[in-house]
Amino acid sequence: MEVELIIKSTWIVPVVPRATVLRDYAIIIHEKKILRILPQQEALDQYSARHIVQLDEHVLIPGLINSHCHASMALLRGAADDLPLHEWLQNRIWPLEQEFISRKFVVDGAELAIAEMIASGTTCFADMYFFPDEVAKTAISANMRVQLASPILDFPSVWAANADEYILKATQTHDQYRNSDLVSTAFGPHSLYTVSDDPLRKIRILADELDIPIHVHIHETKTEIQDSIKSFGISPLMRLKNLGLLTPRLVSVHCTHLMDHDIELLSAQGANVVHCPNSNMKLASGICNVSKLVHHGVNVALGTDGAASNNRLDMFGEMRAATLLAKVSTEDATSLPAYVALEMATIQGAKALGLEEKIGSLEPGKFADVVAVSLNDFNTLPINDPISHLVYGANSSQVSNVWIGGKSVMRHGDLLTLEKTKIINSALSWQEKIEKSESLA
Repeated sequence: MEVELIIKSTWIVPVVPRATVLRDYAIIIHEKKILRILPQQEALDQYSARHIVQLDEHVLIPGLINSHCHASMALLRGAADDLPLHEWLQNRIWPLEQEFISRKFVVDGAELAIAEMIASGTTCFADMYFFPDEVAKTAISANMRVQLASPILDFPSVWAANADEYILKATQTHDQYRNSDLVSTAFGPHSLYTVSDDPLRKIRILADELDIPIHVHIHETKTEIQDSIKSFGISPLMRLKNLGLLTPRLVSVHCTHLMDHDIELLSAQGANVVHCPNSNMKLASGICNVSKLVHHGVNVALGTDGAASNNRLDMFGEMRAATLLAKVSTEDATSLPAYVALEMATIQGAKALGLEEKIGSLEPGKFADVVAVSLNDFNTLPINDPISHLVYGANSSQVSNVWIGGKSVMRHGDLLTLEKTKIINSALSWQEKIEKSESLA
C-alpha cells in the first residue's frame, strides 16, 4: 500500500499507552492521520511512501498542547515585568492594550507566538484574546491547530461593546469554523470578577447547545476569592457551581488557591484545570496543588499563559516547572513523575479542550501531529530514559521537525509555513512603538 509519509525514529513515545517507549518503530501517515505504528522493518515491508523520513537519535512525541495562551500578547513581552497580578493587569497591561490593540496588532502578535510555539514543539494552543477571527486566519495560514476561547467581558473593548455582543461574536466565530480541521471554539469569559451572572447563565446554555468548552481564569489570587466572598458571599468556584457551569466543559485556568473542598468539588463535577506554573510563579500568584488534583482524579493540563507574564511560550519549560514545583511544594520526590508531566502537555490538554479523540497521543485514527526531538546533545546524553530526558533535560531548541495533520511545518529547524524575517521585522517595529508608550511612563 502506498501512503504519504513514513517517519522512522530511534524512539517513539506515543503517550498512550502510558509511559510506553517504542524502540526502532515507524509512524505510517496517510490523509492527515496516523494509519499505524509498526517496527521499522515491518513498516517498510508493508508500505511504500512518497516521503520517508529517517531520524536517528530522535524521539517522536505527540505535538504539545498549550492549553492556555493569549498569543498576541507576545508583542508585550517584557513590557510589564516584576509586578503582582492586579497591578500588572490594571496599571500596565490594560492601558497598553487600550493604546495598541487592533487587528494588525493581533495578527502580528499571533504570527510571532505561533512561530515560537511551532519551533518549540507545540502544535495546538487554546487562545483567549481579542479578534479571534484574525487569530484563526493566522493559524490556518501557518497550518497550526488552535481553539479560540472567544473573550467575554461586561465592559467594552475594541472587540465588543457589552457582554451580549461578545457572546454573539463567539457564536458567529463558532459557526464560521465549526467544520474546520484546524480551528475549534470555546466560550472565554475572562474571569468571575469581569463577567456578571446573567452572561454566565447565557454562556452555560449556549455551550451545552453547541457542545463546546467554557474557558475561564479562576482562583488565581487570594484577593479574587476574598472579593467574591465580600460581594457574593461565596467563592468564585461556588458561584460557578450555583450557575451550573461547573461541569466537564469547564476549563478552569490557574486554580492556585484551592481548599480541599474545592478540589473535591472539581473532581466530583469532572471539571478540568489548566496549570500555568511559570506565569504563576512570575506573578507570585501562588502554587496550584497539582499533586492533590491528580490524586483526586481531576484532569490537569498545562499552559504557558501569555508571553507578557511568562515570558516564553515554551511547553518544555512548563513540563519541567510543573513537576519540580509539585515535588518541592509537597516535599515528595515521587510527586508528579515525568510521564505524568508529559501527559499534561499532550493527552490531558486534548481532553481539557474536548479534542482527545483527535489529538494528544500517537494513535491510529488521530491526526498526525508529531514532534521530533533530538536527544543527541550534551544535556540529554547518555540516553538512559527518553521520557525523563524530555521533561528534565531537553531544551525546546532540540525540536528538529514538526508535522501538523501530517503536513511538515518545520524541517531541521526551519519554519516552512511562516516567514521568519517578516515576523522578526514586525516585532521590532512594534518594539519601537511600545517603547514610546505613555502607559510605560
